[in-house]
Order: sequence, then structure tokens, then C-alpha cells
Amino acid sequence: MRKNVIAAAMLLSLAGASADAAETAPQMIQPLLPGITAWRRDLHQHPELSNREVRTSKVVADELKKLGLEVHTGIAHTGVVGILKGGKPGPKLAIRADMDALPVTEEVDLPFASKAKGEYLGKQVGVMHACGHDAHTAMTLGIAAAMAKIRKDLPGEVMFIFQPAEEGAPAGEEGGAPLMVKDGVFKNFKPDAVFGMHVVSAFPVGVVALRPGGAMASSDTFRITVHGRQSHGAVPWKGVDSIVVAAEIVTSAQTIVSRQLDINKDPAVVTFGIFNGGQRFNIVPDTVHLEGTVRTFDEDMRKQTLASLKNIAEHVAAANGATVDTEIPTPGSNPVNTNDPALTARVRASLEKVLGKEHVEEAQRWTASEDFPQLAMSVPAPSVYFFVGATLPGTDPAIAPTNHSPKFFLDEGALAVGSESMLQAALDYLGYAG
Repeated sequence: MRKNVIAAAMLLSLAGASADAAETAPQMIQPLLPGITAWRRDLHQHPELSNREVRTSKVVADELKKLGLEVHTGIAHTGVVGILKGGKPGPKLAIRADMDALPVTEEVDLPFASKAKGEYLGKQVGVMHACGHDAHTAMTLGIAAAMAKIRKDLPGEVMFIFQPAEEGAPAGEEGGAPLMVKDGVFKNFKPDAVFGMHVVSAFPVGVVALRPGGAMASSDTFRITVHGRQSHGAVPWKGVDSIVVAAEIVTSAQTIVSRQLDINKDPAVVTFGIFNGGQRFNIVPDTVHLEGTVRTFDEDMRKQTLASLKNIAEHVAAANGATVDTEIPTPGSNPVNTNDPALTARVRASLEKVLGKEHVEEAQRWTASEDFPQLAMSVPAPSVYFFVGATLPGTDPAIAPTNHSPKFFLDEGALAVGSESMLQAALDYLGYAG
């Protein structure tokens, strides 16, 4: 019964798309909102982990086919691409949405809350769209529907990229934007620009934010394994305490940002997220395993940070009679998400046109990261990535549950704002005159 209701809502929205072309992005999106909302709720209720987005990709591909787009599937395992060819000559634009969910058990009381389970790191876990990718996918389907409605008057071509595994491929697998590039996503379609957006709890619904230059940090993951010598905890001098050595590495690494980098230039972050060693209270263990992440906005600072981390690990270990194995960095680094200044100015004008200047803010640099820039860098083409407020108006964003929280809540008013904003930016870039 529920599936029938969702399907009816989607058909109703697409039926509205057969009307005469509207003049503004809001007028074009409004008839589609029931369908966009239904897609979002359906995807939210059926989230899938990275490289496992089988149902999601089928939903996307089926909807794009209904719109008459040229559809390609199976890119980077479950990725989907839809190409819309306008009736007039013009530029080529790519718009990217991510589809994967997170290994998070939902704690939001919604009638369409996720009850899904999945396997992550060998364990059964809850699965939730705790980062808003369900909204990205639904909004981008709505934008495709709006553009399909005016295709005969639309200049240029648009590639809608529905990307899997933005949150990172499972261990031992490839995925995400790098694999889409490797699989030839742009082999026969060379975009002149690439657009992306992300819903965030940091702003209320009705506000969008962007900035020229570095918008999100680069990210590197590192692994350090400390090898000591096991002994009884009562006689630690008969061994080499890998826990003490690892603790000293963690502590010494804090001086990289505080004492070695010129943070007047750009911010940087070194975080240890895993410290794993030992199995009994009275045994000095042989090994300790450390993992963490480095975030930077400057390539020279990135290289300096990674080199310093390796140097500290090796020399602290040596000074204590231990050894280390290091992967600094591990494969799968993401570059800085850099907005082209000239293109950002154009997109800002489009956002101000549709929302009003007072609702378009200058985003602060965010030390989170994205694999989105790997798409544009592979062409290469300029790109712009902006943020869409998702917090209920009247709620202080500073205390709202953040993206990746089990309590992350997206106010659905963001669906209209994000859809209208991206649609307007795309239409203006293509030179659509209405």
C-alpha cells in the first residue's frame, strides 16, 4: 500500500511537469515537490551502504528512463548517469548527487525512519541516511524532471551523476568518484563545469552558503602499527611497552599543528580515531594499532604534516626500542574541494536571484572532506559546491544534531530550497532564457 502511495505521488509530480514551461526555477520546482519529497522519504526508509546501493540505483535509473534521458548504469559498481540533451547548442554541465548511507542506527522518530541493517567491518549495523544523501538524490531527480520538461528550449547538455560510495568504499574495494573516473564516466561527455551541493545542519532552511577557493579540506588517512615486545605487566622492563610508545606518538603528533605548521596561512587537523592494543590488564602487548586522519587546505602544509607524522612515529619508536610499520597516507586521499572563483561568482548571482541576497551567505572553510573534486579535476573543468541549510527554522543550528549523527534531522523545506537553487544555477550557466 505504501509503495502505491509513493508511486502515485511520483506520477502526480511528473504529470505536473507536462504543463507549459514555467519562467522561474521556483515555479518549475513547485509542481514537482510532491514527487521529490516522496523519493526522499522512500530512499530514507531504504538506505544502503557504500558500494551496496543496488535498490537506490534501480530507483534512480527507472526514474531517469521515465524522463526520456540517456541512462548508463553500473559505473563504479552501482553508479547511474543520465544525460539530457537540450534542443539548442550550448555548454555541457555535470550535476552530481551522492547516494550512499552510513553505518548509523537512526534515532529520529519519523514515520519513514530507517529500520535497515547492513554489514560494516564484519559486523551487523544499523544503516541511516545520516548525511542527507537521500535528499541530494531526490532533489537531483527533481531537477532532471524540471529540465526534461523544457528540453526543446534548453541550450547544451546536462549529465546527472548519481555517485555511490562518497562516504568511502569498504575495505579492499574501490569506489566513489575515483572509480567513476576510472570507469570512464567522462569518456564520451566532457563537461565544461561540474556542480554539487550538500545539505548541512549548520544553516537553517532557507539559507545557502558558498565561498570561492577552498571550501572543504583535503583528507588523508594514516595507519601506524607499533611493534614492541610482550612481557608480564608486573615486569615491564623485560619487554618493550607498545602502549606507552603509541601513546607518546599520539602526544608528540599534536605538536605538528601547534608548533610546526604556519597556521596563519591555513588551518590543519591531525586526529587519531583508533588506538587498539592489548587484551589483558596484566600483559604488556606486542603491538598497538593506530589510525587517524589529516585535514589541510594547502598542499605544502599537507606534505609537511604527513612527513612530520612519519618522522615522529619512527623516531619515537626507535627512542623506546620499538619499531613501526606506517601507511602515511593510505590509498584513497581526497583533494581540497576548491570552488573556481569566477564560476562561484556566477553561481552566487543565481542563488541570490532565486533566494534573495540576504539568504546567501559566505561559507566558512569546513575541515570535512569530499571526493567530489576528483570528478572536475579529471576533466579538468571548473567546479562549484555549495551548502543548503537543513535545520528547522527557529532551531539554533549550533545545537542541532550534525550530519553523521543518529539524530540528524533534515527539515523537508530544504528540498525546495536546494532544488530551486541548483536548478537556477544550472539554467543560468546553460544560458536558458525561458
